[in-house]
Amino acid sequence: MGVVVAEQVPPFVSTSWLTPRREDVRIVDCRWSLDGSVGRGDYLAGHVPGAVYADLDTDLAGPASTAGGRHPLPDPDDFALAMQRLGIHDDTPVVAYDTAGGIIAARLVWMLRILGHPAAVLDGGPGDLGSALEEGEVDVAEGSFRPRPWPRTAVAAMDDVAAISAGTVDGLVVDARPAVRFRGEVEPVDARPGHVPGAVNLPVTDAVRDGRLRDDVALRSDLASVGADRAADVVWSCGSGVTAAHGALVMEHLGFDRPRVFVGSWSAWSADPDRPTEIGSGSA
Repeated sequence: MGVVVAEQVPPFVSTSWLTPRREDVRIVDCRWSLDGSVGRGDYLAGHVPGAVYADLDTDLAGPASTAGGRHPLPDPDDFALAMQRLGIHDDTPVVAYDTAGGIIAARLVWMLRILGHPAAVLDGGPGDLGSALEEGEVDVAEGSFRPRPWPRTAVAAMDDVAAISAGTVDGLVVDARPAVRFRGEVEPVDARPGHVPGAVNLPVTDAVRDGRLRDDVALRSDLASVGADRAADVVWSCGSGVTAAHGALVMEHLGFDRPRVFVGSWSAWSADPDRPTEIGSGSA
């Protein structure tokens, strides 16, 4: 472990990319679901041999709060400790997977990439690796990952989103939630239904077909349909800053300047009674 992959690691990699490099990377299982039906138990029941498990709620997020939302970024020291526990060094490339098309694993990959750390989502998930699953925990030697502050240029604060919403600065908020949540028809977990006024809706699941990224032409067309291909400043939002990271990685994959992520997302915005909300299709 600890051998640096020579070429730059892209945001998404295939199993054919990973297979010859498996000894040089740390594979991380990031399975999780909002309703709790998917998570560590699935990892223990069977995972890619050698993979370690990163828990979204405890490893990739700090304590939930009204101001920070359900999955705020963890304290840099806490994140470093989590990465060390997973056997990750400063020079260890990371490949993360889930069974949801990469939309959960993207949170870890985005967090690492904004810190300048080589990391990628395994496009298509673990199904094509062709190896028998391994049960139980994987013991790894502690890594030496150093804490680093979250870069302000990669993260949008509530007031940044409010300024875009109000039209006082030029930008676009792209909401990655399902359309029914964006329109406010259902809201299973957050304080109020609806979306940030002026936001557009591009569900993150639209970027994936059969567990894989759609082709670049289709991805670019989707971005163009909501104006994200030409906006001066793109901020991705979702329920709690998890699947929004996938949208940011897709844009990086396509060669756009790295957009920002509103980590508090709807869970933070809707919890503030002073923040206006919009119901219906809005600007989408």
